[in-house]
Amino acid sequence: MQPDEFDPLVPRPVDRPTVLPPGGAIDPELGDVAKIFAAPDDPADWPCWRADLAAWREEARRRLDYDGSAYDVLDTRWASRAYAVAQVWLWDERLFDHARQRFTVDAFLDATADQGGLDGVVLWHAYPIIGVDDRNQFDYYRDVPGLAALVEEFHSLGIRVFVDYNPWDTGTRRTGRDDAEELAALVTDLGVDGVFLDTLKEGDARLTRALAATDPPQVLEGESRVPNQRIEDHLLSWAQWFADSEAPGVQRAHWFERRHMTHSTRRWNRDHSGELQSAWMNGTGMLVWDAVFGVWVGWNRRDEATLRRMLRVQRAAHDVLTEGEWSPLEGAAPAAITAGVYASRWTKDGVTLWTLVNRADADWTGDPLAAPLPPGGRRYDVTAGVADPTEVTVPGRGVTGVLELAPGAEAPAWLDQVLLAAADDPGSDDARFPVRSAFRVVPGPSLLPGRGIRVEPGAYRLAVTYRRRETGLYQGAPYVEEWKPLPPRLHDDREALLDIAIPRPVAVAPLEVSVGEYGRFLAETGYRPRVDNRFLCGTGDATAPVTGVSLADARAYAAWAGARLPDEFEWQLAAEQPGFQRRTPAVWNWTESEHSDGITRFAMLKGGGDYRAEGSDWYADGGRREPSFSLKLLLAGLGVERSSAIGFRLAWDLEGNA
Repeated sequence: MQPDEFDPLVPRPVDRPTVLPPGGAIDPELGDVAKIFAAPDDPADWPCWRADLAAWREEARRRLDYDGSAYDVLDTRWASRAYAVAQVWLWDERLFDHARQRFTVDAFLDATADQGGLDGVVLWHAYPIIGVDDRNQFDYYRDVPGLAALVEEFHSLGIRVFVDYNPWDTGTRRTGRDDAEELAALVTDLGVDGVFLDTLKEGDARLTRALAATDPPQVLEGESRVPNQRIEDHLLSWAQWFADSEAPGVQRAHWFERRHMTHSTRRWNRDHSGELQSAWMNGTGMLVWDAVFGVWVGWNRRDEATLRRMLRVQRAAHDVLTEGEWSPLEGAAPAAITAGVYASRWTKDGVTLWTLVNRADADWTGDPLAAPLPPGGRRYDVTAGVADPTEVTVPGRGVTGVLELAPGAEAPAWLDQVLLAAADDPGSDDARFPVRSAFRVVPGPSLLPGRGIRVEPGAYRLAVTYRRRETGLYQGAPYVEEWKPLPPRLHDDREALLDIAIPRPVAVAPLEVSVGEYGRFLAETGYRPRVDNRFLCGTGDATAPVTGVSLADARAYAAWAGARLPDEFEWQLAAEQPGFQRRTPAVWNWTESEHSDGITRFAMLKGGGDYRAEGSDWYADGGRREPSFSLKLLLAGLGVERSSAIGFRLAWDLEGNA
């Protein structure tokens, strides 16, 4: 095992904010890709810093001959308003009912309503299960019955939909078309609005041309710091793993083009206050991601309340945030700054919005603004719903918004509604992590005794090996409050010692169920699965292992045979004994190991198989594996969980049978 060679809780140099030199002159190789321009520590330096920022932007736009015309296109103008976008596993139990095998958009939106509502969703679909067989990333969308109807249902609720593009998928089934052609056809068929570029800061010219020519034209969102040169054709990007200065800095891409939407995120965080404050001070959005590739990383109530406060104002005051004069770190009173409370000012047509953040843990109450209210002017705490406040409270690690109307200025049409909603929001200071545990689904015992490899009852300490991926193993996140996971903490081989109990003797079949055996089951019972796409059994040599069966299909066969499936520990103990065999070709084996935390369902596969997807570490594990090795497979639905590389074998309880 490789040791961990770096401190994962410390941001890498590339993640840290960039110091803009006096005058704003900076090497374009650094300035055009900076994540955040750091704010000076001394407030006396802020006016010069703002001038430097303006000079840098003017030079960069002139050098790149930037005109921003892409942001004027009517069909894609919505992207600048997409303040909250969620990354969602297509088979998330809030979005998909596994028992009824149907999508449940209303249930998903109800379950996530405390986050303030969504403007868009990224439906991620293939990673981390792609590579278990030869299906490519496009198959994992195209094999889903009713996916276009799911997209249309989101659209009917005003929510935009992105699909996920994995450029590293080069080792699975090829179609004769390149990725640009495949993506263009897919987004047209599904009617989606945008493409998230997984692992890419930017798409190449062929990809961007193909997606811009679709109907509707697609918006592209890169994963982290899109360079200035590509802001013209990438309307959104992730502000992922952006370390900030103490006084909040400026997100470079959004400063360059105010209509370019960035989404702040640190996927493994349990404290999102830093990302939220950066987004609030920059007038940008958030990526809401509470289940990362099968691992629960739910948001605490305090951060959800902060996000609600932000979104309510950002959506209403969008024109002020994108068209008004933006003056970073201007307007806070000295006493507020001393307490760690900072402000940015946004002004348009007599309406000024101050976005305030509190870097301290304790609430701060007082008058946060340096300038007195002019005669005839009015102020509102738009995040608390209070008109004419004598003082405001900026929650610890939270945000507040103060709106000022100049004398004679007309109140925005949205103001009353925002104030009412804000006053009705109870907020929260509860920063505890909302723990979830994954529970094993325990089926009944076998109905008949069977003959096979005997596993004795008792307590065992098993060494289970696995490759550490973002899926984790059974419980908990593999990375907590970490910056970007990199080797040797990513895709490294690991061993876990698990204390398990076998309550009664078990017989495990020496071989997997064959195509011929499963065919007899079908003939005698007339069994058909609820969703039968990719139902592959009955093909090939009758002595080959049956594949193309879901966990439910395997259980149905086992019940017919008076048996059950072995769990992953029984399988491992049997596989270490003489007589345990593999059919040809070798395939992964389902085990009776289904788990659910109410968000993600998964099962453990054992044995490995002859298929291996080559070319990327992001693929699921392939090849034949030692008995100790476990692959955590997230469970899809609607037949997508069936694979040409997964079969099963039976087990019988030797005592206590019905």
